[in-house]
Amino acid sequence: MARIAGVDLQKNKRIDIALTGIFGIGRSSAVKILVEADVDRATRTQDLTEANVSALRKVIDTDYTVEGDLRKEVTMNIKRLMDLNTYRGLRHKRNLPARGQRTKTNARTRKGPKKMASLRK
Repeated sequence: MARIAGVDLQKNKRIDIALTGIFGIGRSSAVKILVEADVDRATRTQDLTEANVSALRKVIDTDYTVEGDLRKEVTMNIKRLMDLNTYRGLRHKRNLPARGQRTKTNARTRKGPKKMASLRK
């Protein structure tokens, strides 16, 4: 089983698909990594040689920010927005959509279940 950037890749998938299991690597960047590492896209993860795995590790370590470092960077960016009290930061603080979506209807995933209006006497 190939382990790259602290993630065990799925062994029965093609390597270009399996690389997307790493946080920060999508389909297009996976293909670019494979071209740089000189690995065939159709190769299954279980069929990789140790030389291929080390070449992939080298390319990812030098050129890409992935997994823990990327998660920390994203968290710090959101925290910076919240500290500056920007509009986007306020939306993150209030747990509302931050990218301009409507909230009168929809946005239930972000807002949570409906709250019943309490009856006043």
